[in-house]
Amino acid sequence: MQFQNVEQNLRHSFQALAVDRPEGDVREIGGVSIASAGTSFQMFNAAFLSSAVGSSEDLERRIATARVHFRARGLTWSFWVCEDLLPLKVRKRMERLFEAAGLHLTVQLPGMVAERLLPPRRALPELEIRRVADESTRHAFCDIGCVCFHVPLNWFREIFLRRQLWDGDFVGYVGYWNGEPVATAATVIAGDAVGVYNVATLPAHRRRGHGEAVVRYAIEKARQHSGCERTILQATQHGLALYLSMGYKTVTTVRVYVSE
Repeated sequence: MQFQNVEQNLRHSFQALAVDRPEGDVREIGGVSIASAGTSFQMFNAAFLSSAVGSSEDLERRIATARVHFRARGLTWSFWVCEDLLPLKVRKRMERLFEAAGLHLTVQLPGMVAERLLPPRRALPELEIRRVADESTRHAFCDIGCVCFHVPLNWFREIFLRRQLWDGDFVGYVGYWNGEPVATAATVIAGDAVGVYNVATLPAHRRRGHGEAVVRYAIEKARQHSGCERTILQATQHGLALYLSMGYKTVTTVRVYVSE
């Protein structure tokens, strides 16, 4: 049941982004977990399934519950679905059910788990790696993220410039090469695993091991803090080969639906 590590950690990561914000909304309603930051970017106004779905009618009801919640607040939003929470017959209908509620599939992410990382296949560069803890590192985290994830800078800053975020469960790092910020990674400890998020490397610095160096550093710091060896992440197509080489295996798929 490794998919549960992925699903539980992912939910907790969004709760960590939302819980300290004045506009934040973290709650459980009718089989749905709400983790909404109340931001312009709908990805951060998120709903999740809080338990396994029994039928198409059950999923339809939960989608409607989330839709009513976000419409009442005037927010665009997203529904993050770990497909292993749905029986196969419901998975076959899920896209139609979401489309009927005004949401469309925007991305499918492999949910991956590694019980223990494999050693690097090559010597990694010796970056200066700083924990996100001041204005300079917060800005660097935002600048790299908006370039790599193709998100407007003000949307990223709305979440990640907030100082209080970095005092909680969301821990971020920035890697510097010759004094310039080039890569990021973040971790969240929850669901019996270390979750790895916001892995990003500026295009000019890819394929040099910069991203892997920051990821391994972030994971080791989380392991030292928690004693947990198991790590999880949701891979983009760009990072999939790297994660496979590090020892990750795909255990589920996370589908992300967004409101129109």
